[in-house]
Amino acid sequence: MSGTEPMSDGVVAPVLLKALGVVLGLEAIASIALVGYLILEIIDGRAAVSGGSIALIGIAVIAAIFLVALTIATFRARPWIRGAVVTWQLIQIACAIGCFQGILAVPSVGWALLVPALIALVLLFTPSVVAATRRV
Repeated sequence: MSGTEPMSDGVVAPVLLKALGVVLGLEAIASIALVGYLILEIIDGRAAVSGGSIALIGIAVIAAIFLVALTIATFRARPWIRGAVVTWQLIQIACAIGCFQGILAVPSVGWALLVPALIALVLLFTPSVVAATRRV
């Protein structure tokens, strides 16, 4: 079978499911990098150490853990990933829209958030990915 390989339970993983896993993996790596950056800001003294900074790091750590778990589950073709991927991508799209607006707009960050989110949503709803993650 071209572009597919058997998974642990005998189901064949489509190439597009693997591509979705790669996109989610890159998002997870970016989230881990963000956590590191936020911690370095506190250590360097660039960020005002307050409850808000600590809370932001906590939220970023939770998001990174969630994305790592979601990436692993995607490669294992778990059925629950569909709702989780849609939820995360919608949150990411909302953040991207915020990056395009306002006084502190940073369109490059907005595009870096928007493009992978749209790619992930398109991949998620392809027939082969839906079939691979369908509960039998």
